[in-house]
Amino acid sequence: MLLKKILAGSFVVASLFVVATFISVRPISLAHKGVRAPLQILDRRGTPLTVSYQGAWNENDVMALHEIPEFLQQVFVQSEDKRFFSHNGVDWQARGHALWQNIRYRRTVRGASTMTEQVVRMVHPRSRHLWSKYIEGFEAATLERQYSKAEILEFYLNQIPFAANRRGVMQAARYYYDRDLSTLTEREMLALAVLARAPSAYDLYRYPEKTKVAIDRLAQQVGRGDVLARVLAQDIRTVPPQRPVEARHFARFVRTQPLPGSNHVITTLDAHIQSVAQDILDQRVESLAAKKVTNGAAVVMDHASGEILAWVVAGAGQDDIDSSDIDAVSVPRQPGSAMKPFLYARALDKGLSAATFLDDSPLSEAVGTGLHRFRNYSRNYYGPISVREALGNSLNIPALLTIRHVGIADYLTILHRLGFRSLDRGSDVYDEGLALGNGEVTLLELVQAYGVLAHRGVAQPVRYIMDDPAPRQQQRIYSEEATSLIGNILSDPWARRLEFGPGSALNLSVQTAVKTGTSTDYRDAWVVGYNDQYVVGIWMGNLDRTAMDGVTGSTGPALALRGIFTKLNEVRDTKRLYLSPSLVRREVCIRPGAECLKRSEWMRPSDENILNAAVVRVPEMIRPTEGLQLAYDPRVPGAHQKFRFEIGGLAPGDRVSWTLNGDFLAESEGGTFLWPLHKGPQKLKARVMRAAGEVTEMAEVSFLVK
Repeated sequence: MLLKKILAGSFVVASLFVVATFISVRPISLAHKGVRAPLQILDRRGTPLTVSYQGAWNENDVMALHEIPEFLQQVFVQSEDKRFFSHNGVDWQARGHALWQNIRYRRTVRGASTMTEQVVRMVHPRSRHLWSKYIEGFEAATLERQYSKAEILEFYLNQIPFAANRRGVMQAARYYYDRDLSTLTEREMLALAVLARAPSAYDLYRYPEKTKVAIDRLAQQVGRGDVLARVLAQDIRTVPPQRPVEARHFARFVRTQPLPGSNHVITTLDAHIQSVAQDILDQRVESLAAKKVTNGAAVVMDHASGEILAWVVAGAGQDDIDSSDIDAVSVPRQPGSAMKPFLYARALDKGLSAATFLDDSPLSEAVGTGLHRFRNYSRNYYGPISVREALGNSLNIPALLTIRHVGIADYLTILHRLGFRSLDRGSDVYDEGLALGNGEVTLLELVQAYGVLAHRGVAQPVRYIMDDPAPRQQQRIYSEEATSLIGNILSDPWARRLEFGPGSALNLSVQTAVKTGTSTDYRDAWVVGYNDQYVVGIWMGNLDRTAMDGVTGSTGPALALRGIFTKLNEVRDTKRLYLSPSLVRREVCIRPGAECLKRSEWMRPSDENILNAAVVRVPEMIRPTEGLQLAYDPRVPGAHQKFRFEIGGLAPGDRVSWTLNGDFLAESEGGTFLWPLHKGPQKLKARVMRAAGEVTEMAEVSFLVK
């Protein structure tokens, strides 16, 4: 009876053991675990741009077995699993020897795990105890039936963990030697096998002497005679690894483009330029933290080839937005005055010259039933001013006059041809504000468009991938003469002196065309520049669209632009900007009037008829505008409530006769008159009497005082 109970109990225990084993053993597969590398994005010289050491697997630096040096394969087999090619997943001889040693020393001194069992442990991590060791044996046998020895060894060498979260022999070689496996000496390969045994106990940086003793011991196991002598005589040259290139936003963008079939995509990015630009922009954003600047972006492009060399995103996350995951290069923002060069280039092709005078005088426009008064950034007005100085000083009133000359619809068409796809509304929506950059664009679009100015007016597709087979169609947007003049103006310190001063940060040692932009309420600060080879564009602001503390394009990103161009120009022969040979230099008046202060100016031969031209002024009613509504304040004495009538486009000596509701009011010298407010509907007429004797009747304007 007792025997039956023992047998029954043993059967139950055995059954439970079998069931537990069946439940614990899991299907095992090496698929999707790094046996083959996924799509890898590389810079123009083969440097990985998508390397991360935080994941559970090495998905980037994966090598085929035939690419791994044969000596390194032999060393790992000798060090980790001598009978790897003869066992079926479990080395029972090694297990028996390990058991005897553990019993002898009364502690665990050996584990005897085969490389196949180590692979199982990588795929199915478990706590280390006898049961897990038992289950790993079953799964190792299964793995050996599903995969060849070569596949298991390849997986092992690509995924074995090392220090600093590195996985695989390629990452380990770069971490300790900053070199590829093919360049390592035999002793350096031996070191990798030792380092893989216990990454926390052996380390060439922290425990070099202890590690070298273990390397010598392994060398004696794998080598004899001359081979051993050669290996022992070799040096180990450790080189700390370079910081991984931070280009995940660029890599993500590249993945959205049509790609070749290869797993390795060679892009146009230059890892060195990327790292330099990243460091400079990071430091500048950090230095402006007190000015409420938290984000920035920069793009560097070779305008001759259209190749993107750097794509930088800087700044930390904020409370309500993880800005570190937002690509600021591709986010549409308001560019402000950074758009003006495209307008003036079109105007030069439509009859203006760099010496044409524009009237920088106060200007107001109707907005609904109200009135908006345009002003320059400094709130100064310079009167008649040349196109050169109007663009150089980024004046707003002349830009509005210029878009009237060009035409809003015509200008928007040009912007679309330049590649500004973000400007997807009609010209009636943007209206004349398009001259001042009221439409949102991306930094990438802005750099691409400046590349057209730098590339003599010819647009070409931006390149992100080397040897891209896609057709590269080019189209002319501007004439060579117009873009030459724009580059000459934007690189002229004299042209910008009125608003930026003589010692501006925009004055670079190598001739560089530079333009800034600042959006409403200091939400965006821009600077874009180009020299004979590169275009550099930078944006700073906050991705949650909060305002900065008074940061402008010239006070914020301009210093970063200087730093990047300094690095770009260090190791090359620089040239001056291209200047069309069809341009001629002539003496022109820089201010109209009796006393002509002359300056040399570049122009087309056909523009010489403007040498002695004065400013063309057309009288225009500025205030009030048709349908304007004004409020009468009963708390303020009527004698103190006055509204200024104003007519623009007048010359010195012109007089104006004012008539309100059919009654003569007054005659004023110049285009302004202070009128005491009276409630009710009003109708204003004005007659302009020019000093030369011409009389202009202004159209009647109706407005209301409530």
